[in-house]
Amino acid sequence: MSLRRGILFVFTFLMIGVLAACGNGDAEGASSESAAESADETIDIGQISWAENIAVTNMWKVILEEEGYDVEFHLLDMGTQMAALANDELDVNLEFWLPVQDKNYLEQYQEQIDFSEEVWYDNAKVGLVVPAYMEDINSIEDLNENKELFENQITGFDPGAGTMDTTEEMIAEYELDFELVPSSEPAMLTAIEEAIREEAPIVAPLWNPHRVFSKMDLKYLDDPKNMFGETEKIHHAKRLGFADDFPEVNQWLKNWKMDDDSIGELMSYVAEAEEAGEEPIVGAEKWVEDNRDLINEWLSE
Repeated sequence: MSLRRGILFVFTFLMIGVLAACGNGDAEGASSESAAESADETIDIGQISWAENIAVTNMWKVILEEEGYDVEFHLLDMGTQMAALANDELDVNLEFWLPVQDKNYLEQYQEQIDFSEEVWYDNAKVGLVVPAYMEDINSIEDLNENKELFENQITGFDPGAGTMDTTEEMIAEYELDFELVPSSEPAMLTAIEEAIREEAPIVAPLWNPHRVFSKMDLKYLDDPKNMFGETEKIHHAKRLGFADDFPEVNQWLKNWKMDDDSIGELMSYVAEAEEAGEEPIVGAEKWVEDNRDLINEWLSE
């Protein structure tokens, strides 16, 4: 139980005692106990402003709230989410990449966080990308001799993300005379879009699954030292004790599996909702309604 929920429980318990002492009877006590039970049905999910993370967190909010749970999002960077899970201040992180991107968090928190062995997406890829029109830049090893072209900068996204840490390690390993400039995923994508519009040079870390590849003509740079790994697998992570508190949800998360088609379609539904000025959950609701058979597989015991 998180510290916040613990405080809520103690407060509720004290209120029951006060009401009983004032002679308000069983009805008041039953009402307070019901409020405490309702609070225990709230699941706190970490959210990151990455397209696939916005999609899957909203998808699970729709599913869980249909099943009678309350879901609250907490928009936090990856490092803060890991610390919150370790301190019982967050219930679930839905996107944890192994074996390379988030390995540092696994090493740091393996005794304090329940990292799932189950994989919900097994075809992820990470690396540096450049626009396809940069015909002479095909490998990370090509970057140093063209550093002036890129103004010695790699355009990055959220500081603390595992891919950003791996990119820093890659810069050191390849002895690149480059600086990794952090921002956010939306800012990075905007920078890539503007560069392509002007046919200007840009290099940035990106990953699949991501719908940006259907909108822009990008290519991954070869990585001879394999710093970004080959195929990455996406897991989920939970606070210790979550499986005991929410055994049903814990099993559903273990059952969760998506392929390129299902995650791509979900991301498209969410993006279409956003482009129409609606909240991401509108797209998630539509996708859930259209994929009941798959979701029923996840919700089986």
